[in-house]
Amino acid sequence: MTDFDPEQFEDKYANYFPELQKAYKQAFEVLNDEYDSELVHAIDQQVLNESEPFYDEGEGFRVELPENPRDRLTAVIVDDEKFETVLSEFVAEIESQLHRIFGVDE
Repeated sequence: MTDFDPEQFEDKYANYFPELQKAYKQAFEVLNDEYDSELVHAIDQQVLNESEPFYDEGEGFRVELPENPRDRLTAVIVDDEKFETVLSEFVAEIESQLHRIFGVDE
């Protein structure tokens, strides 16, 4: 577990880059075990690569997605419902991993 300072998280890529990478990687591994690996990989590379994690003391960690995430997915063909389900679970898992890695209650 990493010592977490909310103020330092504002410059997250300078202060917490290894922890962010770990959270995204662990979330990927969890989802990759549950869903089609091509879909999980495509979401990771085409949608979540432009996502942005934030921390709010009242709400905890949250991940903001880029605009029009569905339009970004071009590597696989998937219906909208499945895409939304996997993306939603992926984001929730990243947020959960961030809470765990930084020792911040959800």
